[in-house]
Amino acid sequence: MEYAALLKQRRTVRLFRQEAVADETLAALVDAARVASCASNKQRLRYIVVRTPELVLEVLKHTRWAGLVQPRRTPQPGVTSPAAFIVITTTESELSELLCADAGAAVQSMEFAACDAGLGCCWLGAIDREAIEALLGCEKIVYLAAVGYPAETPCSVDVAASDSVAYYIDENDTLTVPKIRLEDVMKWR
Repeated sequence: MEYAALLKQRRTVRLFRQEAVADETLAALVDAARVASCASNKQRLRYIVVRTPELVLEVLKHTRWAGLVQPRRTPQPGVTSPAAFIVITTTESELSELLCADAGAAVQSMEFAACDAGLGCCWLGAIDREAIEALLGCEKIVYLAAVGYPAETPCSVDVAASDSVAYYIDENDTLTVPKIRLEDVMKWR
């Protein structure tokens, strides 16, 4: 897919078809994250791919989704839940601002790779880190990425800077995400 089209097509997906994602495809997403930009090239991120259905459902219990449209975009276990979670962890003992920026770049790379592969992805920070760390036997989770085949097609609409940017579900049950117009977010000097 052409990159400019991919940028505009990629939307956060919160409802998924109950279809497994191939291990090679999940590995390709982690590979996209692995080569993302990071501060001083320290490469302090590590990844755990949770793909067994039972463990995916256990992780799902410790996540929160789409606060503005709950419960309509909260995945239902075994009905609209993701096929996998990619857990972004760190080798560092503390979550610093730069480390979170590194993780953001990694997740965004995964999101674009997922979209290009026909998958949906949701970047999750509203999670119970301690519970998931105990469940997986790991330390220092930064974020999660939920992955699977989309069961929804969210869209974006351009709005003026003075308009609301709160996402909503429209009359066709489409999750709609307002994005401030280019001319309102950019200045020329």
